[in-house]
Amino acid sequence: MYKSFEDMPVWQDSFNLADEIYDAIENFPKTEIYALSDQLRRASVSVSANIAEAFGRYHKYDKVKFYYYARGSLTETKSLLLFALKRQYIQQEQYDYLKTKINDITLKLNLVIKTLKNYQNP
Repeated sequence: MYKSFEDMPVWQDSFNLADEIYDAIENFPKTEIYALSDQLRRASVSVSANIAEAFGRYHKYDKVKFYYYARGSLTETKSLLLFALKRQYIQQEQYDYLKTKINDITLKLNLVIKTLKNYQNP
């Protein structure tokens, strides 16, 4: 059992993903500063924030709900990155790299959700 959300590998991975997305956004056109760039920042940061909030919840159903929110934010991030690729704000290699990280985090989140849903209180 983890003592803090910061000890969770899925939180660490999602926190690092947001940092990498912030780096990728630096190359976006200035016209996107309050549009796609902002939406990508919020969606990517929301993943680790929702994992942290889930960790702080007491009841497993509350926890699961926030892990679902985190997974939704991951999906939103992936969609926004795909749009950035289409607009040629990022290169295919960068998209593939970030998509692989997103898919890995999604698998980890799914495992956390499945484990919690199967957990029976003593």
